[in-house]
Amino acid sequence: MYASRTTQFIVGIFAILGIIALAILSLSLGKVSVFPAAGYTLYANFDNISGLKTNDQVQLDGVQVGKVTYIGLDQKNMRARIEMHVDQGVQIDADSIASCKTSGLIGDKYVAIALGPSERMLRDGSTIHQTESCFVLEDAIGQLINSSGSSSGSGGSSSSDKGSKAPSPDKDHTPATPEKK
Repeated sequence: MYASRTTQFIVGIFAILGIIALAILSLSLGKVSVFPAAGYTLYANFDNISGLKTNDQVQLDGVQVGKVTYIGLDQKNMRARIEMHVDQGVQIDADSIASCKTSGLIGDKYVAIALGPSERMLRDGSTIHQTESCFVLEDAIGQLINSSGSSSGSGGSSSSDKGSKAPSPDKDHTPATPEKK
């Protein structure tokens, strides 16, 4: 009727192993590292980082070399400030450009670093001064709609009428006749 002590011990061991396996699986799927990788921290200020999140990739020539560890607002210049952890052994020079990019058309955002010509390398705590903000698809569509709406005049005039507006037909309107000189 009752399980022996040996059976209870074996079930307890399997339960503990199951909990450990579940913890390891959830940490790996959540991309959470228990022990941070060796490396150094860099900062960059952007005008717009719409869609960029912590733990997004930092890439150099298409290869992941780090991740975004913090996103906040720089109170001095009121720009978005990101903190990046860059893997040990990756050298980034002082003239590098940090760009906010998108994977695909509407994919995840990441920070792409393009190396510059400088021989002076950035150290832990340095700031990348040259940045390019994220491309925001909604803003581009809005600009496209606004620019096409303003160039077409009042709704559908063709290019042959040179932007002139045809008078609306009503009963009391008589067409104007040109004056003779």
